[in-house]
Amino acid sequence: MSRQDQIVRPLSEVAYYIERCPHLSVRDYPESLRFPSMLILGIETSCDETGIALYHSERGLLAHALHTQIAMHQEYGGVVPELASRDHIRRVLPLIRQVMREAGVAFAELDAIAYTQGPGLAGALLVGTSIANALAFALDIPALGIHHLEGHLLSPLLASNPPKFPFVALLVSGGHTQLMRVAAVGEYELLGETVDDAAGEAFDKTAQLLGLGYPGGPALAQLAGQGKAGTHKLPRPMLEQMRKTGNLDFSFSGLKTAVLLLVRREAPDAAGKADIAASFQEAVVDVLVTKSLYALERTGLSQLVVAGGVGANRRLRERLDGAAAEAGYTVFYPEYEFCTDNGAMIALAGALRLGAGSVGASLRPERSPLGGLANMPAAQRTYAFTVKPRWDLSTMIL
Repeated sequence: MSRQDQIVRPLSEVAYYIERCPHLSVRDYPESLRFPSMLILGIETSCDETGIALYHSERGLLAHALHTQIAMHQEYGGVVPELASRDHIRRVLPLIRQVMREAGVAFAELDAIAYTQGPGLAGALLVGTSIANALAFALDIPALGIHHLEGHLLSPLLASNPPKFPFVALLVSGGHTQLMRVAAVGEYELLGETVDDAAGEAFDKTAQLLGLGYPGGPALAQLAGQGKAGTHKLPRPMLEQMRKTGNLDFSFSGLKTAVLLLVRREAPDAAGKADIAASFQEAVVDVLVTKSLYALERTGLSQLVVAGGVGANRRLRERLDGAAAEAGYTVFYPEYEFCTDNGAMIALAGALRLGAGSVGASLRPERSPLGGLANMPAAQRTYAFTVKPRWDLSTMIL
């Protein structure tokens, strides 16, 4: 079995998705429980990474490519929106050609294009959105805007051992920290979210306090591995009253401030910074693990999906795996290469949404002369587009 076969699964092997989809006539038409054959191009340009992927509903992920802008933004200590947008313009089309060439498919074979419509940087989103709709118009195929966080949420479904619905999802991506109850594709209930700094933001800002530069999260996690987590007693925000109030929200601003005061007071050397990093990371992990397990307890579910950039943190995975095993829960993660922003998660989300919408409409979808699915909703063929820099995931209901 090839490496690609080990890390991705086609929709035909995860058909239990559609058993929970309200658009499918499961009782009346059990034979309709299969996705039409679709080839989806995914485009991700929400922030500082350009991701392109091709996903086939029967063959799985065919090819994907990612360009990161980290080196460009390091000089400024953070993402510069204008520079990010200009770099996406330079990268998108060459990456699309590269992925198409690697997969050995022609543009005429595409059935739809999925793109990140939000949330994210407005200029960066406009690059991917405009290119996706222009290309879809030229090919006479549907273009579908995807919620960036929905892509992250569904990314563990690309793994060799995907979760089954329903499950609880911990989304820890950039400026977002959320707990969601996921009943099916498009059925999301918000359980808790950050009220100020998200976990990823707290990692980046604390890294700056320790002089680690950009991007701070991975650098801080690496430094934490050299320190002692019990050296400093740092706050665990919103944990003390959690069971009394049932509140599953997050707050990491106070923790960041506690580190700021500690650094100012102690002026730590290299070893001292490592201890602070380890203590900070342990505090964040304590909060994420405790609230995730409490969310499982409250919902009565046994599966936890962890997605987003912070989901790649090894200490978080270690603690979650241990605590979940002890409590009888199972934790699912995306492959490390799919924790960061990527086109594969957008292509998969597009395939799931298009599959759910079209299978219920027709057992054998008609195809346009250029190969697209002809019975897709008309709204996906207008090619009038907008972007949503701020977009609540809970509104993404099928």
